[in-house]
Amino acid sequence: MTIADDIIRLKKEKNAVILAHNYQPPEIQDLADYTGDSLELAIKAKDAEEDIIVLCGVMFMAETAKILNPSKKVIIPAEDAGCPLADYLTAGMVRDAKKGNPGAEVVLYVNSTAESKAEADITCTSANAVSVCASLKSETILFGPDSNLASWVAEKLPDKKIIPLPKDGHCPVHTEFSPRDAEDAKKKGYTVVCHPECPKSIRDECDLVASTGQMIKEADRSEKWAVLTEKDMVYRLKKEFPQKDFIGFEKAVCKDMKLITPEKLKKALEDEETEITLPKDIMDRAKDAIERMIKIKG
Repeated sequence: MTIADDIIRLKKEKNAVILAHNYQPPEIQDLADYTGDSLELAIKAKDAEEDIIVLCGVMFMAETAKILNPSKKVIIPAEDAGCPLADYLTAGMVRDAKKGNPGAEVVLYVNSTAESKAEADITCTSANAVSVCASLKSETILFGPDSNLASWVAEKLPDKKIIPLPKDGHCPVHTEFSPRDAEDAKKKGYTVVCHPECPKSIRDECDLVASTGQMIKEADRSEKWAVLTEKDMVYRLKKEFPQKDFIGFEKAVCKDMKLITPEKLKKALEDEETEITLPKDIMDRAKDAIERMIKIKG
C-alpha cells in the first residue's frame, strides 16, 4: 500500500476534505480533493460539510478556513508554513494607520494574519482586490500588506487614494522576476502573464496581469504561456490544459508552500494535527471582514 492509498483511506475514515493551494507541490495537488486560489479555497472551506478540513497551504489560509467554518476541525500538515508577506503587517500597525487616517477604510489582502484581519473593514484576494476597493464608499483606502498589489489597484481605480500599509510589504517570490524575464519570453513567442504581486516594472512588460484563478480562466487566450508566479502554478495549468505550452521559472519558489509533503499529510490525518485554534473575538471580527469580501462579485 502506498502513502497515497493511506491518505485516501484515512481521509474516508476521518471524514476529511483536503484543500490545496495552486502553489503546492505536484504530489500534494494530485492528492487534494480541490485545488484553487485563496478565494476559491476560502469558499470551499466555508461550504465544507466534512468533519475535518485539511488545508495544504500556509498558515493564513488555514486560519481563514477556521474563521469561516468554526465548527469544523481545521488542520495544517506543516505548522511552520508561514508567509513572509503576511509578516510585514501587524494588528497594531493597522490600528495606528486608522488613527492617522480618520475616515479611511481598511482593505487587507487575505495574505495577512487573523489578528490583522480583525482590524479590517473588508478583506480581498488578488482575484477581487479591484472589485472590493471599488465597492467602498471612502475615497481613501488603507491597503495592506502587499504594496505591489496596492499599486495595481491604484492603477485600476484612479479616483481612489490607495495608501499601502506598510509601504514596502511584498512577496519575495514575485520580486525575484525582472522585466527581462517577460521580454525574453515574448521574443520566443509566448504570451506573458504575471501575478499582481509582481512590481510595476514587471507588470508593465506582461500581456496579462492575473491571479492564479484568473490564469486558469484566461488560458484560452493563447496556446503558449510564460507564467510569472510561483513555479508549481505551471503544474496546475498543464493538468487543466495539457494541449497548451506553459513555461515557468525555477527560481520562483515559495519555500513555505513546499513544506507540506505526502508524509506530513498522512501524519496530519493520523494525528489530526496541527489543529488551528484562534481567540473567539479575533475570529468573529475577522469573519465579518472575510464574509463581506465573499459577497462581492468580480
